[in-house]
Amino acid sequence: MPYFSYRAIDQQGRSHRGRLSAANEVDLELRLARTGMDLVTLHVMDSRVSNFARGAASRRDLIAFCFHLEQITRAGIPILDGVRDLRDSTDNTRFRDILTALLEDMEGGKLMSQAMAAHPAVFDSLMISLVKTGEHTGLMREVFVNLGDTLKRQDELAAQTKRLLIYPSLVLAMVGIVIALLLLFLVPQIAQLMQSMGLQLPLQTRVLLWLSQTLKAIWPILLVTPVVLVMLALWALRRSERARFWADDVKLHLPVVGSILHKIALARFANFFALMYRSGISILDALAVGETLAVNRVVADAIQRARIRIGNGESLSESFQSSTVFPPLVIRMLRVGETTGELDTALENINYFYNREITESTERALKLLEPALTLILGAIMAAIVGSVLLPMYDVLGTVKL
Repeated sequence: MPYFSYRAIDQQGRSHRGRLSAANEVDLELRLARTGMDLVTLHVMDSRVSNFARGAASRRDLIAFCFHLEQITRAGIPILDGVRDLRDSTDNTRFRDILTALLEDMEGGKLMSQAMAAHPAVFDSLMISLVKTGEHTGLMREVFVNLGDTLKRQDELAAQTKRLLIYPSLVLAMVGIVIALLLLFLVPQIAQLMQSMGLQLPLQTRVLLWLSQTLKAIWPILLVTPVVLVMLALWALRRSERARFWADDVKLHLPVVGSILHKIALARFANFFALMYRSGISILDALAVGETLAVNRVVADAIQRARIRIGNGESLSESFQSSTVFPPLVIRMLRVGETTGELDTALENINYFYNREITESTERALKLLEPALTLILGAIMAAIVGSVLLPMYDVLGTVKL
């Protein structure tokens, strides 16, 4: 269904603007009338529905969505009423429009999973598959509990990853700015002063003076080159699947950060796999969904290869053992799960182990990064200051008062 941008007036005469999917203009007017609003103006949006839907709901919005529906189903209240209450209470206007469309489809006779499938940019294939399973098994509350817990763990992992990446990036950026300012302004003035006094410039000072002159000569290139390289990289990542695969492979081999990103991908896969398996989804279907949810294309490719091997008759552990992406711990736990018939428990153990490893590795890396960056910054500053000031002290030491 197309999306419409509309302006409507509620019963109190207040104006509301939003976007809503509808079959046509009459359907849009009826949908707004059910929410107590009268349509004033409308505009048909273009076919790029995903551009509107993408980002309409943050992870926190989805956590609140799962928590609210879990509480609703626990209390025995119909899900339709729960979605309506959440729509009326959310502060995110774009998510409110998505919930309005969801509510309209459910009132029109669609199942909740079918209504959610109309918004793939908001509700991923995992949520849709699990909700569909809950509808068939009658375990909707358990589904929303598991989904809420999963989204919370994702939020924690994302926060830990940002902490690990943002802090050193900011510090290194500040170091670069300070070094550039010293080379552009301080070093030339000190060198000129020393030359006017007839002093012989030492080697380290001449090197800094050469760096300063070079930086002054090519600073436009240094500013433009990173921007051009970033734009070319983004263009290549957008156009080429091979470039995206290569970039994801590079991420897994980065020092310090690469091992943590690898563990995050494995923990996410184990968590989703356990969640789907426990909900009654077959192994092949769970792996197919896991491919689309993998945060790294290298991991997704390994999951796809394992799924093909399983389809050809190999066991689960043997299929994953053929890939170097999955470490021996994962293979052993999968083999134990196959042997005992408790695959979901084995996957939960993998998820627990890697989540703990991620937390400890992140904290350890942050503790090491702070003094390491401080030492690097101090060494650079000491080298620059020593190169320009120590010769001055030597001259002052020879002056007789």
